[in-house]
Amino acid sequence: MEDNNILKKFTTVQFLNFALGFLGLQFAWQMRIILSGPVTEGLGASPFLYGLIWLAGPFTGMVVQPIVGALSDKTVSPFGRRRPYLLGGALLASLALWIFPNSANVADFLHNFTGINFPPLTALFIAAIMIWIIDACVNVAQGPYRALVPDVVPEEQYSIANSYISLAIGLGSVIAAGTAPFLKWAFGYQMSITAQFIMAALAFTLAMTWTCITIKERQTRKEIIKDVAAADKIEPTFVDSVKNFFAMSPEVSKICIMQFFTWIGTMCMMIFFTQYAVHTIYCVPDLTTVDEFSRQTFSQALVNGTNFSSVCFAIFNLVCFLVAIPIGILSAKYTNKKVHIISLITMILAYLGMFIAKQPKAVALLMGVAGIGWASICALPFAMLSQFIKKGTEGSVMGIFNIFIAGPQVFVCTLVAWLISKCSFPMGSDYINYHWEYAFLIGAVCLTIAALVAKTVREKV
Repeated sequence: MEDNNILKKFTTVQFLNFALGFLGLQFAWQMRIILSGPVTEGLGASPFLYGLIWLAGPFTGMVVQPIVGALSDKTVSPFGRRRPYLLGGALLASLALWIFPNSANVADFLHNFTGINFPPLTALFIAAIMIWIIDACVNVAQGPYRALVPDVVPEEQYSIANSYISLAIGLGSVIAAGTAPFLKWAFGYQMSITAQFIMAALAFTLAMTWTCITIKERQTRKEIIKDVAAADKIEPTFVDSVKNFFAMSPEVSKICIMQFFTWIGTMCMMIFFTQYAVHTIYCVPDLTTVDEFSRQTFSQALVNGTNFSSVCFAIFNLVCFLVAIPIGILSAKYTNKKVHIISLITMILAYLGMFIAKQPKAVALLMGVAGIGWASICALPFAMLSQFIKKGTEGSVMGIFNIFIAGPQVFVCTLVAWLISKCSFPMGSDYINYHWEYAFLIGAVCLTIAALVAKTVREKV
């Protein structure tokens, strides 16, 4: 691998080319997060079944990324080390994105083609498989994508490179989530769920293809083979990969602990914000056991709360987009650690505000403030870790690091959800509700721990 000293600095155009693939990747994530619920619910999924399906993300993240990351370190191909995974993951995920909203049609085709009467939940089973494929393939692309930063970008530009990725995450989320509402508002056209998934598939494939074409990996086939041989001596097994991951520097363990608590705090908001908007802000009671008349009574409030949640996530990601590059510039001047701690503090204050405030305008403003922390979370922990990565192990390191992102998600959607389910209160004499705002209190505590751990990290100067 080429030495960082002879890697040419990236221009703004190169950074934009580099980040475009991640913008397309974000389309896939947003459609999966926003619309997978309506699709699976329409196919007969109970909340519990949907929860099991939702766990596809963290489980595939913990399993797929470390394996694919290690494989990408040792890949020798005419197309490079990382690019086969970037493009392959995008193509397979795009196929699954197209099939997922058409799961009922696929089930009908299988019935007509084979003449077999499949069980009633066959379409839901197909949809569940597609979600797992989407999540797995996005992870196939994402790990090597992060590893591409230290492969091709000079060390002094790591923060800027990750900030451009953060920019792409914010912009991609805003466009993906906002396209259908904008078309409805501006032209009166309601974009179907199937059309939105096809849009995501096209965006993912085209954007990742562009990045793979315009960003050249800086290694010859001979140099890749040399790095593979070196990596084999260092990391003959996955267990040794994990050992060497933590042996890179004592600071790596601190960064991992910081990341673990950061993502508990982050997912407390992402998983539960819509329920908080619907049930806490718009005062819709729990509707899982009420009669149809009660459902109709609160139907408009339910729609208003869901729409409000979408608007808040758009604001959240728009702020992420706007501050991503300034955060990278500031971190290059004042260090990643200092900027990241300040960004986490803004997110903590926003969470505490949402725990107390129940007014829509105040909550929307606080979600914008939280977007500052999100921009930092998407960039600076990776920049901090990149300083300690040994050459030839970039993919393996980023894959293992993803465990500290995916693992907390399992914790949140199980234990935190269980805690909230135990915190009910009556609404009048006929209904009950839950303290969804407790998720923000738990999130604020975890983000505080993350900021305190970040303070102890000693970066390379």
